[in-house]
Amino acid sequence: MKAWDIVVGPWGARFMGRRFACSIGRGGVVPSAKKREGDGGTPTGTHKIVGMLYRPDRMVKPADWAVPIGLGDFWSEDPDDPDYNQMVQTPHRFGHECLRRADLLYDLILITDWNWPYAPPGKGSAIFIHAWRKPRHPTAGCVGFARADLAWIAPRIKHSTRLIIRG
Repeated sequence: MKAWDIVVGPWGARFMGRRFACSIGRGGVVPSAKKREGDGGTPTGTHKIVGMLYRPDRMVKPADWAVPIGLGDFWSEDPDDPDYNQMVQTPHRFGHECLRRADLLYDLILITDWNWPYAPPGKGSAIFIHAWRKPRHPTAGCVGFARADLAWIAPRIKHSTRLIIRG
């Protein structure tokens, strides 16, 4: 474990010597081997951060490698989709989640390598790090932070930063 890893456990999260409150999935922390699409669980293990997306109409670019979220950007969460657990564009005939939301949850998204890039169907789609709805309010399986904390974390992430989920 390195100082630039984001470590999540029962105490919350640690990153670069600081502690942060965070939220996890409504299904709690689940063993990675038991993670399934729609279970609301946050999978244990070490997950690389492989991407950063942001809303350019709502914030400045948080890091030089961040990619803007466009109007037609979605994330496939349909196990029958050949592009399951990938970013897709509209129109898309399979089940998906809109990345450009009306609320503020996805203004900044850190993408992990959970079940990616080659996703066995049904093992669970995207485990993101994003803003929480309200303090400690559960997510659908992702890790949520206060917007200000996420804004502090994002520009400090290194290419080798990992999300480590402890049970």
